[in-house]
Amino acid sequence: MAEKSKFSSMLNCKCPRCKEGDVFIHSAWSKRYNEMNKNCPKCGLRYEYELGFFWGAMYIGYAISVAISVTLGVATYVLLDNPDTWVYLSIIIGAILLTSRLNFRYGRMVLLYLFAPKFESPSETLRREKELTK
Repeated sequence: MAEKSKFSSMLNCKCPRCKEGDVFIHSAWSKRYNEMNKNCPKCGLRYEYELGFFWGAMYIGYAISVAISVTLGVATYVLLDNPDTWVYLSIIIGAILLTSRLNFRYGRMVLLYLFAPKFESPSETLRREKELTK
């Protein structure tokens, strides 16, 4: 079986190391959409590397929101021939609200995949520490 790509694994919210374990417990459309597994159910990778690790995901989420806003603003201008301000605001605010759950998840997934090469399993950490103390 071919190895899954990083991009498809990130879109499916899978573990950055094994690309099989689910990062989130519930679906994006559940009431508890924000609950994450602490560790990968398949390989044991700890997702929150340190306390406050996912605070950086807010900046990524902000960038995603800005990209959505700019894209929709330009599309509204072109397709609707420069409508009133309330039309722009309605379309952009509506889209931001509709995509907020996905924005939350993909902000965290991008952060995880950016720093995944620095993660290691607990057994690798113990092995490395034993080598350093010899």
